[in-house]
Amino acid sequence: MNRWRSLWWRFAASLSRAVRTIEFWTLAVVCGIIIYVTMVPPIVGMADNGDFLRIMATVGLDYLDPTLSYDDKYFGFYIEDWSLVMLGKGAYITTQTLVVFAATLLNRVLHSNSVFDMRFMVLLYGALLLVAFYYLLRWNKSKTSIAFNGLLAVLLVVVFADGAYVAYFNSLFGEPVSLVFLLLTLAFGIALTRQEKPSKRLLALYFTACLFFVFSKIQNAPVGVLAGLMGFRFLGFSPDRGWRRRVIGFSLALVLGSAAMYALAPKQFKEINIYQTVFYGVLKDSDTVQADLQELGLSPELAVLANTNFFTPNTPIPQRDPQLYEMFYNRMSHAKIAAFYLKHPGRLLEKLEVAAQEGMKIRPYYLGTYEQSEGQPRGAVLTKLSLWSEGKKAWLPNRFWFVFALYVFYFGVLVWEYLRAASLRQRVFAELFALVGCIGAISFLIPVIGDGEADLAKHLFLFNVCFDVMLVSSVLWVAWKLLVRSSERV
Repeated sequence: MNRWRSLWWRFAASLSRAVRTIEFWTLAVVCGIIIYVTMVPPIVGMADNGDFLRIMATVGLDYLDPTLSYDDKYFGFYIEDWSLVMLGKGAYITTQTLVVFAATLLNRVLHSNSVFDMRFMVLLYGALLLVAFYYLLRWNKSKTSIAFNGLLAVLLVVVFADGAYVAYFNSLFGEPVSLVFLLLTLAFGIALTRQEKPSKRLLALYFTACLFFVFSKIQNAPVGVLAGLMGFRFLGFSPDRGWRRRVIGFSLALVLGSAAMYALAPKQFKEINIYQTVFYGVLKDSDTVQADLQELGLSPELAVLANTNFFTPNTPIPQRDPQLYEMFYNRMSHAKIAAFYLKHPGRLLEKLEVAAQEGMKIRPYYLGTYEQSEGQPRGAVLTKLSLWSEGKKAWLPNRFWFVFALYVFYFGVLVWEYLRAASLRQRVFAELFALVGCIGAISFLIPVIGDGEADLAKHLFLFNVCFDVMLVSSVLWVAWKLLVRSSERV
C-alpha cells in the first residue's frame, strides 16, 4: 500500500511540475488542434490521387466497397474506412510502409480486425509530432526570456501544427513521414549539441529519425547522402569507441543506403519521372520544341508529345508504346536534362519561377478533403485551422526572388554564427540548420529537373517544410538578437 502511495505522490509531483512548463501547454494546444481538425466533424482528410495504391497492397489494405467508381476513389473525397486484407501482395518498401503497418496493427488491437480507420494514422503521426515539439521546445527555450519562449511556442504551433500539414496525417501519402521525421531529426540533433555528455540513446534516436526520413521516399535519396556526411560530424562529440562505432555505422548506412535506394528504384518510377521531366518540363510551353529535342539527342518526331504527362490519355504515341523505349526511354537521362538546363539558364529560371509560384502551397487544392457522406461537392476543400497555410499562399511573395532572398539571409546568418562559434557543438548546431537549407534547395530543384511541372504543389511539400523551418528560425534569430540588445541597454 505504501509503495502505491509513494508512486502516486511521485506522479502527482511530476505532473504538477509539468503543468508549469511551456512544453506542457504547447503540446496540449497541439493535441487540441489535431483532434479538432481530424476527428471533430466535418473531418479534414485527403483524397487519393492514385499514390495510395503503392502502399495499400504491401500493408494489407483495400477498398471497403469494391464497387466504388473511379470518381469515388480518386481526387474527390476523403475515405475514412478501409478493408484489412492479406499482407504482402505489393512490393513498395519504404519506411512509410513500416509506419502504416504499425497503424494497422494498432487498429487491429484497439478497433477492428477487418476495418481500418484512417485516423489511426493520425494517432501515430500526432504522437511523433508531439515528441518533435517537446524536444524543440526543451532544447531551444531560453532560461531568461519568457518572451522568446512564448514566440518559439507560438511559431511552432501556428506553422507546423497548421491544418494543411495535419490534414496529411489523415491519408496514405508519404509526405507526413517526411514532415515528422525531419522535425525529429532536427530536434534530436539540436539536443545532442546541447548536452555536455552526449547520450548514446539520443544518438540512436537522431539517426533512426534520419533514416526514417531519408528512406520514406525515393526522391529523398540525394538528401540521404548529405545527411550521412553530416552524421560524421558527431564523431568529435565523444572519444568513446562505442560512440564512434555507432556514428560511423549509422552514417555509412545513410550514404550507402541512399545510393542503393536510388539504384534499385523500380524502373517504372524512373520512366514516369523521365517522361514528365522532358515532355511536361523541358518542352512544356517551349517555342523551340524540335530544336530542344535535337539538343537532347532525340528525334523531332517526339514533338507531338510536348505538354503531355505520363498519365495523359490518348497521346499520339502511347506512353508504353515499344517504339518509345527505343526512341526515348533508352536514350534519355536526368544527366542530359541537367546539362540542357546548364546551357540554358534562362529556361531553368523560368521553371524555378513556376516552382516558386507553387512552392507556397502546403496542400494540393485539387484533392478533396470531405467524406462523401458530408454531401459537399466533389473536390471541395475545407481549410480548418489553416491560418499559416492560407496566409502563406495569399500574402507571401510567390516569386523566386523571395525564395532566393530568404536563402541569402539564412545562410548569411549561419556563416556568421559558424565563424563566431567557440566549440564543435556550436558549429554542428549551425550545420544542422544548414543541412535543412540544403535539403530545401534539393527539394526545390528535384521536382523541376526530376519530374517536370507535374503535380508541383505536392512534390514541393518537403521544400515547404524546409522553407518554414528556415523562416521560423530566421524570425527567432532576429527576435533573440533584439532581446539581447534591449537587455544590454537596460
